[in-house]
Amino acid sequence: MTVERTEENTVAYTVEGGIAWVKFNRPEKRNCMSPKLNRQMMRVLDELEYRDDVGVLVLTGEGSAWSAGMDLKEYFRETEAEGLRGIRKSQSEAYGWWRRLRWYHKPTIAMVNGWCFGGGYGPLHSCDLAFAAEDAQFGLSEINWGILPGGGATKVATNLLSMRNAMYHALMGENIDGKTAAEWGLINEAVPAASLEARVTEVAKVLLEKNPVALKATKDAVRRVMEMTYDNAEDYLIRAQEAANFFDGEGRKEGIKQFIDDKTYKPGLGAYNRSGDA
Repeated sequence: MTVERTEENTVAYTVEGGIAWVKFNRPEKRNCMSPKLNRQMMRVLDELEYRDDVGVLVLTGEGSAWSAGMDLKEYFRETEAEGLRGIRKSQSEAYGWWRRLRWYHKPTIAMVNGWCFGGGYGPLHSCDLAFAAEDAQFGLSEINWGILPGGGATKVATNLLSMRNAMYHALMGENIDGKTAAEWGLINEAVPAASLEARVTEVAKVLLEKNPVALKATKDAVRRVMEMTYDNAEDYLIRAQEAANFFDGEGRKEGIKQFIDDKTYKPGLGAYNRSGDA
């Protein structure tokens, strides 16, 4: 039976204990991304980004899939029938929220609970951290139906994988499981499916203890310096540190005070107590 979802219902979310759990919500389509879903995802990101009760965002999928990529019928056939205008509009809607997620104000975690194919690599790469079930399936299947992995998928593969693994992954069209994805560097870690949510919650709670200004500055720094020369990165990081100190100097002072003067914590073993931030 075909389920016709309203645009609003293509994405679901809850907020619990500082964590926003955002779900692709088209389980009957293995959470394929459609123009409706892409538009709604941007609205959800807008809604959550600066909420005081949200410190970390987790992106996952409803049902047995994370996202099986782009909905071939809606995203390709139907939008292509509208000509170049339709194609460009649907592309901007998809790439727009992936870009927004990549530079999001809060730390983001991909919790890959099942299938992650093709276009799903866009938001996977956009999340700061990624954890998957050991039996999750990752695939660049585009070669199997006669196109190249577009929409940033090839760039994601070359950013996260070695050249040999990226080439094999893209040319062969074979799936890899969560364990292999972790070994190749596509994700941070693979755990048994039954432990996935608990592991992601554990990581999210650690992030919630950190200084949010430092988290945002660090997220941006890691992504920016990847494509810089060493000298350019050095200069950027000096200026970024100056800006972060100016914006949240009291947090930095409190952390140093607790370490040097109060001797209440050690930076290598955890975060300082943020209740003292002004």
